[in-house]
Amino acid sequence: MTGPTVPAQRSAEPEAAAGWAPTPALGRAVLLAGLFLVAGVLLGRVDLIVLAAPFALGTAYALRRRPTALPQVWITPGADGTLVEGGEVTAAVSVGNPDTVDYDLVVVRSRVSPWLRIERAGFALEEAGGDEPQAGNETPTDGGTGRSVADRPFVTSLPSAAAVDLELAGRALRWGRHAVGPAGARVVAASGLLVSRAVITEPVKVRVYPRTEPFEAVEAMPRAAGLVGAHHSRRPGEGGELAGVRIFGPGDRLRRIDWRVSLRARQLHVAATLSDRDAEVVLLLDVLAEAGRSGGVGGAASVLDTTVRAAAAIAEHYLHRGDRVSMLEYGPGARRLRPATGRRQYLTVLEWLLDVRAESSPHEPYDQVFGPQLLSSDALVVVLTPLLDERSAQMLARLARGGRFVVAVDTLPTDLTPPKDRGWAEVAYRLWRLDRETMIGQLREHGVPVVRWAGAGSLDQVLRDVARLATAPRVGIR
Repeated sequence: MTGPTVPAQRSAEPEAAAGWAPTPALGRAVLLAGLFLVAGVLLGRVDLIVLAAPFALGTAYALRRRPTALPQVWITPGADGTLVEGGEVTAAVSVGNPDTVDYDLVVVRSRVSPWLRIERAGFALEEAGGDEPQAGNETPTDGGTGRSVADRPFVTSLPSAAAVDLELAGRALRWGRHAVGPAGARVVAASGLLVSRAVITEPVKVRVYPRTEPFEAVEAMPRAAGLVGAHHSRRPGEGGELAGVRIFGPGDRLRRIDWRVSLRARQLHVAATLSDRDAEVVLLLDVLAEAGRSGGVGGAASVLDTTVRAAAAIAEHYLHRGDRVSMLEYGPGARRLRPATGRRQYLTVLEWLLDVRAESSPHEPYDQVFGPQLLSSDALVVVLTPLLDERSAQMLARLARGGRFVVAVDTLPTDLTPPKDRGWAEVAYRLWRLDRETMIGQLREHGVPVVRWAGAGSLDQVLRDVARLATAPRVGIR
């Protein structure tokens, strides 16, 4: 790893001798020299004075050049913006020596988020003005235990006007903003007679984007609202889907004339088409409750894990097709992301999902979420919810009664284990399961389809049903 040119974050102290303290070795050397000298003078023995000379001369020689500047510590993250769950994460904790005196010993220690499993760590030393880094001590590993090695102390030496990098490498186990640091360093100088105080730097956040599962869905949309897109709307216009043949009228293009029908009917007829329009998809994330224990990538998924990964997959699918996607949180925070399309919106969605947190609220968040936010009547609202709160079911029912096209995606883990307490815990868990199934049945009676998230194809049948209901004629009751 190259040496620091412009450090990402630096913790430096001005030159101050007050930051250095004597070690026990200095105290022992001064004590022995003093005892031998005093005993030699009092007893009149020259041999004791001769024995005191090495301690006195060695201490004076070691302290001839005392360090004045404290070490500098900073953290440099690896590749930023491209890290996903299960990917390789790299970072470096750098320690610099701004003094003209060599550091005999440098002890570096750093904290790392438990969702960043550091499996390899080692030093790389670069002299000031040098081109190639020099290898430091051997790289320790986790020894096959699967635990992070970042919280261990690492020791090396550091010459003057140089920097040493503690390179960390491992895997990112879960999405989110994870901290590398704080990191601290203490150095020993003057042949082990002086030790510096601990210099600590602030942590650096590493962004880990959720891993999107392969997701595909049918083209069926309840209603397309935009002017240009990939979905066939019910409105006539310029498109590729044939809607029928009609008599030529003012404004029709000549290239639309169907000559076979015109010759048979002896009157000009044109081929009518349906316009291709884009759709707006609103992803509504229910963050009122969390359940299950997250095992990271490849492990068990909690409610938030399923919600975030499913939202990223659905957003990626529809944004790739040219549709507009917006995000909403159903919770006390009521965060929103405006509808947009394109690659930039997808990156914005991933960044927005990193801050999703489960927050309980004693108040009804419906008005707070949908009060100033007017959902388009043509938008498809995909609600990702575990259905653990009755307010979530009431919100779905309100949206359905308001004429919105709503699809509920059940994000509750299938392997949710019942409580192991004795007594009535198991019976209460079974009753809760029955009550939840009853609530899902009532939602379906209100016209809200509820489907469990299962990756690609999860929403196919539901989208077909919603699109068929949207195109069905409405019969008024007199």
